[in-house]
Amino acid sequence: MSNNKMTYETAIKRIEEIISLLEKNEISLDESMKLFEEGSRLTAFCNEELKKAEQKITELTDNND
Repeated sequence: MSNNKMTYETAIKRIEEIISLLEKNEISLDESMKLFEEGSRLTAFCNEELKKAEQKITELTDNND
Protein backbone atom coordinates (compact mmCIF):
# COMPACT_ATOMS: atom_id res chain seq x y z
CA MET A 1 0.00 0.00 0.00
CA SER A 2 1.45 3.36 -0.96
CA ASN A 3 1.59 6.14 1.60
CA ASN A 4 -0.53 8.50 -0.53
CA LYS A 5 -3.51 6.14 -0.16
CA MET A 6 -2.79 5.02 3.37
CA THR A 7 -4.80 6.47 6.22
CA TYR A 8 -3.86 6.76 9.85
CA GLU A 9 -6.48 4.14 10.68
CA THR A 10 -5.21 1.58 8.15
CA ALA A 11 -1.65 2.12 9.33
CA ILE A 12 -2.63 1.57 12.97
CA LYS A 13 -4.51 -1.60 12.02
CA ARG A 14 -1.44 -2.95 10.20
CA ILE A 15 0.82 -2.06 13.15
CA GLU A 16 -1.51 -4.06 15.41
CA GLU A 17 -1.30 -7.02 13.00
CA ILE A 18 2.50 -6.80 12.98
CA ILE A 19 2.66 -6.70 16.78
CA SER A 20 0.44 -9.77 16.96
CA LEU A 21 2.62 -11.67 14.49
CA LEU A 22 5.80 -10.73 16.35
CA GLU A 23 4.34 -11.67 19.74
CA LYS A 24 3.44 -15.17 18.51
CA ASN A 25 7.14 -15.81 17.96
CA GLU A 26 6.32 -18.27 15.16
CA ILE A 27 8.13 -16.56 12.28
CA SER A 28 11.74 -16.56 11.18
CA LEU A 29 14.24 -13.94 12.25
CA ASP A 30 14.37 -12.63 8.68
CA GLU A 31 10.59 -12.23 8.53
CA SER A 32 10.60 -10.67 12.00
CA MET A 33 13.12 -8.07 10.83
CA LYS A 34 11.03 -7.28 7.74
CA LEU A 35 7.93 -6.84 9.88
CA PHE A 36 9.84 -4.67 12.35
CA GLU A 37 11.04 -2.44 9.49
CA GLU A 38 7.50 -2.17 8.12
CA GLY A 39 6.20 -1.33 11.59
CA SER A 40 8.84 1.35 11.99
CA ARG A 41 7.84 2.96 8.69
CA LEU A 42 4.16 2.81 9.64
CA THR A 43 4.89 4.34 13.03
CA ALA A 44 6.76 7.21 11.38
CA PHE A 45 3.81 7.71 9.02
CA CYS A 46 1.37 7.80 11.95
CA ASN A 47 3.54 10.25 13.87
CA GLU A 48 3.64 12.54 10.83
CA GLU A 49 -0.14 12.34 10.44
CA LEU A 50 -0.61 13.23 14.10
CA LYS A 51 1.78 16.16 13.74
CA LYS A 52 -0.21 17.43 10.73
CA ALA A 53 -3.45 17.11 12.67
CA GLU A 54 -1.99 18.97 15.63
CA GLN A 55 -0.79 21.78 13.34
CA LYS A 56 -4.24 22.01 11.73
CA ILE A 57 -5.94 22.18 15.13
CA THR A 58 -3.51 24.91 16.21
CA GLU A 59 -4.26 26.88 13.04
CA LEU A 60 -8.00 26.52 13.52
CA THR A 61 -7.95 27.53 17.17
CA ASP A 62 -5.61 30.46 16.47
CA ASN A 63 -7.97 31.71 13.77
CA ASN A 64 -10.91 31.60 16.19
CA ASP A 65 -9.23 33.85 18.76
